[in-house]
Amino acid sequence: MTHELPVLFEVVALAAIALLLVADLAIVGRRPHVPSMKESGIWVAVYVSLAVVFGLVVLAVGGAAPAGEFYAGWLTEYSLSIDNLFIFVIIMSRFAVPREHQQKVLMVGIIIALVLRAGFILAGAALIAEFLAVFYLFGAFLLYTAVKLLAGDDDEEYKENVAIRLLRRVLPVADAYDGAKVRTVVDGRRLWTPMLVVFVAIGTTDLLFALDSIPAIFGLTKDPFIVFTTNVFALMGLRQLYFLLGGLLERLVYLPVALSVILGFIGVKLIMEAMHGNTLPFVNGGQPIEWVPEVPIWLSLLVIVGSLAVATVASLIRTRRTPTVPAQVPVEVASAASPDDGGRDLH
Repeated sequence: MTHELPVLFEVVALAAIALLLVADLAIVGRRPHVPSMKESGIWVAVYVSLAVVFGLVVLAVGGAAPAGEFYAGWLTEYSLSIDNLFIFVIIMSRFAVPREHQQKVLMVGIIIALVLRAGFILAGAALIAEFLAVFYLFGAFLLYTAVKLLAGDDDEEYKENVAIRLLRRVLPVADAYDGAKVRTVVDGRRLWTPMLVVFVAIGTTDLLFALDSIPAIFGLTKDPFIVFTTNVFALMGLRQLYFLLGGLLERLVYLPVALSVILGFIGVKLIMEAMHGNTLPFVNGGQPIEWVPEVPIWLSLLVIVGSLAVATVASLIRTRRTPTVPAQVPVEVASAASPDDGGRDLH
């Protein structure tokens, strides 16, 4: 595994991030409510500022290279995470989560996602350290994903994954929510509430959607610490961004195009890096292909920022005079599986 920063700095930074996540969860759990646009905007600005400051600290500690990798990775992960907000809206609607508890659902789900992503990142870093040729596969997968996005073939429909189906089979789940509790008593029986199912749904679904973002970030840096921290800062601001964007999500009509360009660019970059360090015997006789250029981090940053900026401006211009249907944040209901919601029973 490649480490570009002092180990002591990494340990202290991870401990500080863990404390920040715990404090954030405590704040959310203390006063369940639906955040206003102003509150959401302030918190999004806080998390973005924290990411910018963290990048400056990385610059001071490790120099320009890891700082550039962090910023490029953070922007990539953040943009891909914004796209995932669509599926979060669907999950909230699917499980009829009361609005005042949606912050906690997102926060706990994000923490679960970070734990799962950490394992994914460590496994990926170990694999890359042993087999650089895996970049050929990563690059090809990103190019395939980019083409699917550009063709509008990305499936945003939520489908329950194996973890959720298994959870339903092994745990007794109540029909209705009991506030934000995960355990309740119904007719003298101790049952799990649908809140637990939603937590797992958010966390595990995010991991599935990270199958393109994790290879993408490894195309920008091989340092697992930078890979993980970019994921942390990208997901930390996602909760409030969910409430801030609301119907604006529907206005970002060219976001998939920007993501397609970014993933395609990183896919090509990964393949070029694999060619530059080639060891496959059936490619160039197992020798590195030295004429393949290395893509500098400043160019990666330029492509990422430029793609997002152009897509955002073009989207706003396109939709300025075109009425759109706002993304619906689900309203509160008494039961997570009422006969009128058209959904399945949650147990």
